[in-house]
Amino acid sequence: MALKRGFSISSLNKNRRGGSRLPIVVLIFFCVLSPLIFFVGRGLNTTSSSTDQNLNAVGSGKQHLNWRERLGLQHVKSIFSKEVIDVITSSTADLGPLSLDSFRKNNLSASWKVIAVDTSVEDNAASEVRMTHDCHALVESLAKYHVVCTIFSTVVKQEAPKGKDNNISDDDSRSGDTPAKLARRFMQQLREKRREKRAAELLRQDDEAIARLESAAIERSKLVDGAVLGKYSIWRKEMDNENSDSTVRLMRDQMIMARVYLSIAKMKSKLDLLQELQTRIKESQRVLGDSLADSDLHPSAPVKIKAMGQVLSKAREQLYDCKLVTGKLRAMLQTADEQVRSLKKQSTFLSQLAAKTVPNGIHCMSMRLTIDYYLLPLDKRKFPRSENLENPNLYHYALFSDNVLAASVVVNSTIINAKDSSKHVFHLVTDKLNFGAMNMWFLLNPPGKATIHVENVDEFKWLNSSYCPVLRQLESAAMKEYYFKANHPTSLSSSSSNLKYRNPKYLSMLNHLRFYLPEVYPKLDKILFLDDDIVVQKDLTKLWSVDLHGKVNGAVETCGESFHRFDKYLNFSNPHIARNFDPNACGWAYGMNIFDLKVWKKKDITGIYHKWQNMNEDRVLWKLGTLPPGLITFYNLTNPLEKTWHVLGLGYNPSIDRSEIESAAVVHYNGNMKPWLELAMTKYRPYWTKYIKYDHPYLRNCNLSE
Repeated sequence: MALKRGFSISSLNKNRRGGSRLPIVVLIFFCVLSPLIFFVGRGLNTTSSSTDQNLNAVGSGKQHLNWRERLGLQHVKSIFSKEVIDVITSSTADLGPLSLDSFRKNNLSASWKVIAVDTSVEDNAASEVRMTHDCHALVESLAKYHVVCTIFSTVVKQEAPKGKDNNISDDDSRSGDTPAKLARRFMQQLREKRREKRAAELLRQDDEAIARLESAAIERSKLVDGAVLGKYSIWRKEMDNENSDSTVRLMRDQMIMARVYLSIAKMKSKLDLLQELQTRIKESQRVLGDSLADSDLHPSAPVKIKAMGQVLSKAREQLYDCKLVTGKLRAMLQTADEQVRSLKKQSTFLSQLAAKTVPNGIHCMSMRLTIDYYLLPLDKRKFPRSENLENPNLYHYALFSDNVLAASVVVNSTIINAKDSSKHVFHLVTDKLNFGAMNMWFLLNPPGKATIHVENVDEFKWLNSSYCPVLRQLESAAMKEYYFKANHPTSLSSSSSNLKYRNPKYLSMLNHLRFYLPEVYPKLDKILFLDDDIVVQKDLTKLWSVDLHGKVNGAVETCGESFHRFDKYLNFSNPHIARNFDPNACGWAYGMNIFDLKVWKKKDITGIYHKWQNMNEDRVLWKLGTLPPGLITFYNLTNPLEKTWHVLGLGYNPSIDRSEIESAAVVHYNGNMKPWLELAMTKYRPYWTKYIKYDHPYLRNCNLSE
């Protein structure tokens, strides 16, 4: 067998030297089967010397491998176009363990060994090396061609139409397209698969992101305070059943659609349907009434809902027109929006009206006290300890009010929380109407050992229109027209948005007297100004020892990040305001202010106030009120106090923290919801009512109760 194999090889070499060439098919067949022949005849004995010589010959021929590969590729290029060759190169470059280099190392080296075993002549070995190199290059070309054929067959199979009559063979499918087109189609499929994989990855990332957002939203929802949310909030404890008013909402929705079809039926003269809709609407209105929950509905509600549903189905069959229904719903929405705005304006006006009126009980008490005061002998109308009124070593308070009950709470709460009431002096100023009532109340109810003094603002002869600009403005015809003429475009009846600035309390000089403290109390050095809608909860004596750093006013600042700054109160479009003030300057609160009257006189604060008040003759710098002129007058002259001294907002803010209120020295009911009014917030009212004795005869006779 070995001799036969050797003879065949020798004959092949002779034929090559003779110049004859074997057919390409025989050479391919020989090169492919040579590895198999090696494994069959591997057990034969070989001489180590011949093997070593032939292996050295192979080693010397490696330098021609690149040239041989190029020769093989030239044969391939004659068969295929450039596009196919590029596809072959890119497709076989990263075959890994199945690469052509590995194939050459593992398989062709074995073929070479078989061929070299039976050769003994050096020339024959050299010719065998050259033949093997030729075979080597050809096998590489065939391997690449095999890869391309595999790719093409895959593409053709995927592109072949799938059906019952699909009998087209691979050869037929390949004959339809050129190899370049098939290669491009295959690469396009690879790109599509990569895009699909990337899209799936992005979708997965989106799902994960959505899941994270939902988890974060659920965590935030757990922190929602249900106490301040509305009736239909699903977070509210008493509304755990989110469908508790589903029947009520269904009836309202039915009535809305019934009104839509009613107008369309009237337009199209469907009189029978029109009458039936009117009847069902009236029935639903009677059953619904003022119900807010299903438990409030009449037992006949399900029957009425069913009857209304039947009529609506009938109307839909006869009258439904998408364009008409949409137009009617839009018109109804606009009408409802206008009604809401109108009701909101009315609500604002009524709340302002309620805030500036005096309840019947307080008015009754004031009238009874006034009558009893003027029935007293003159010698019994005097307060004790009048010598303390001008003593600068005591703690002096200024309180300007026309509300007897409110003033009594301020005085009582201050004295009850004071360490030594004998050192506290209260200077009360009221108007002529309430002067007798204020005196009588504190004569009957003296606040411990504290000193009380009540004055009538109308007896301040120096406070006249020639000295006080605001008094001159309040007496002008323009101001009277602003307040009392119904046909004036900015009157109270014109539904203007700034109703809070038109409260008649601004007509009273009690509200502007705070700018004349040195004139009212010329012998005092420091005084603590208090509003009548505050409650004192701690001893305030430490305020007199606070260092104001040369400033006139000590007050708690009220500005946050974007509110209660100067631009909220002043008109910065006016050049006088824009040139002299910072729009972002922090505002502060009236209601509890410590004033240094010595520095006040030195810096002529009253003169500064007069200057700006004269410039605001036509209300072009600010609207009515005392805070805007106060911000201007004490600009750069206010020393901020710690916020625990004064907590505001109990008259409008329902979400003040309870611990913040209880730790405050003074709480302020600024806003419309005063504690003596019925519209006061219930949860804040006890801080005020605890200082009132409701069993007092005057309160009991006037039906004043908690």
